[in-house]
Amino acid sequence: MILEKIKKPNDIHKIALSDFPILAEEIRDFLIESVSKTGGHLASNLGVVELTMALHNVLDLPNDKIIWDVGHQAYTHKILTGRKEGFQNLRMEGGISGFPKRKESKCDSFDTGHSSNSISAGLGYVRARDLLGQKHHVVSVIGDGALTGGMAYEALNNAAELKTNFIVVLNDNNMSISKNVGGMSSYLGSLRTSEAYTGFKLGVTKNLKKIPKVGTSMVDAVRRTKSGIKQLFIPGMLFENMGLTYLGPVDGHNMRQMMKLFNEAKRVEGAVVVHVLTQKGKGYTPASIHPDRFHGTGPFDIKTGRPLDVKEASSYTDIFSKTMIKLGEEEKRLVAITAAMPEGTGLKRFGKAYPDRFYDVGIAEEHAVTFAAGLALGGMIPVVAVYSSFLQRAVDQILHDVCMQNLHVIFAIDRAGLVGADGETHHGCFDLSYLSMMPNMTVLAPKNRWELEAMLAFAVKHPGPCAIRYPKGDAYQGLEEFRAPVEYGKSELLWRGREIAVLAAGSMAETCVQVCGTLKERGYHPTFVNARFVKPLDTALLDELAKDHHLFVTVEENVKNGGFGEHVAAYLEACHPDVRALTIAIWDRFIEHGSVSGLRAKIGLTAGNIVRAIEEYEV
Repeated sequence: MILEKIKKPNDIHKIALSDFPILAEEIRDFLIESVSKTGGHLASNLGVVELTMALHNVLDLPNDKIIWDVGHQAYTHKILTGRKEGFQNLRMEGGISGFPKRKESKCDSFDTGHSSNSISAGLGYVRARDLLGQKHHVVSVIGDGALTGGMAYEALNNAAELKTNFIVVLNDNNMSISKNVGGMSSYLGSLRTSEAYTGFKLGVTKNLKKIPKVGTSMVDAVRRTKSGIKQLFIPGMLFENMGLTYLGPVDGHNMRQMMKLFNEAKRVEGAVVVHVLTQKGKGYTPASIHPDRFHGTGPFDIKTGRPLDVKEASSYTDIFSKTMIKLGEEEKRLVAITAAMPEGTGLKRFGKAYPDRFYDVGIAEEHAVTFAAGLALGGMIPVVAVYSSFLQRAVDQILHDVCMQNLHVIFAIDRAGLVGADGETHHGCFDLSYLSMMPNMTVLAPKNRWELEAMLAFAVKHPGPCAIRYPKGDAYQGLEEFRAPVEYGKSELLWRGREIAVLAAGSMAETCVQVCGTLKERGYHPTFVNARFVKPLDTALLDELAKDHHLFVTVEENVKNGGFGEHVAAYLEACHPDVRALTIAIWDRFIEHGSVSGLRAKIGLTAGNIVRAIEEYEV
């Protein structure tokens, strides 16, 4: 196997060009076989095999720098830099990450996981290189879906001022996670179909270069002139009108063409965009037909493409999806917004049921939130459905555009808490902290599936900003007998004891059932409270329990700093200084990838961990 010759960075330079197609096929076979066992991001990686090989062949790593936007397409990059053996533990605790990680390899130039930041990071690398008098190349690889993010344009605007080389590779597969939307998608679509222009350009370039001595300089002059040949065939060339050199589009599965264009790009004195057309999921039929399903997948059967770990239980996302359909029928002003994730957030069904009230704004979380603010001011009730990790990108918009105006915007925050294999870039461990600090914001967390439905119904009626956070995975079906109506700022007292009160926030209610059961077995008489509202605190209940409890134990799947427990502790210190508070939360650090159960055990969030912490505190 040719792949066996790849042991370390730059080994691809030793492979004959005639063997590149074979190597590409072997890499695809390896990726399919490996990800079928471990799960991971498959479709995006299958689409960039040749692109990655071409880049590695024209670059010298780690001296040259490649910054992968988002990073879920970097598996081939990891293989070509000598990490093939690590794929047996891909995204597992102690194994290699599914994203670029600088601590894994010097060839990983930037830790990524979120979208639209690669050009900014690459531009920083370029400026540092020039200031230090270095000569290496810097390449940012960004997908067409990520170009819907405003940060990418901020970086391109600055990159246009460069007088030294900076290469931006636009990996255009017409997909983000789901199908791309918006003006940029339409614009790139017009470029993809401009074969007449591309053919004409290559012909003119080839003939000009034949002119002795001055041919190459003439080509460069034409290319860098805004009113050049391109303008005659494609009006309003966005990139060149911004002051960037544009090369392409080129077939992203033709390595010779790409290498030729990449070498040409290396000679440009300034920022250059190389437009590469790829097919997401290429080489594996199920992934090419359904690239959204194979964006991030669990273990699957290679022959059929069907997942191996099919579960019948409904997830919180499923519950949200079904409840939105019901609420949309009852409330005609209800509208839904997603940032390029209609399926992941569960809004795809809402979009089919109420297409006029559904908006996919692309990978643009900041815009999604302020767009929702405008909808609310216009008389609608917008629901912004987003993963917790990605909502961090819109903190300013939530604070300034929604909360400051006290607008009726609902945030449905999926994947809150630990998410497992995607690791620190995707854990939703900060939302309770940054949302709780915002005036006018109401923050809720359901204990089970029924309570998510009830909280959504409450949020539709509540007049101000409201955030409901719920975890990834199967919805908890326990504690179904407790169905007190959701009332503003009121916790739910599940059972009354004395001395020790256990207050669970959202997803930790299931764990705290076990905690309280074990405490009872050991002679304690705990009170069990389902907090429901992280903000505002139910101070009336805290005052009541303070009369005959000496210890309050708060349990949350959020960082300790600024979280639910710290708010409870601060209130007790101010109003009931004789009552102690024990805060069980996530450490003040970023948590690596691994299984959710394994990570909880590691950071002290299992029932056994919590019971031990209580008993040690009581001694």
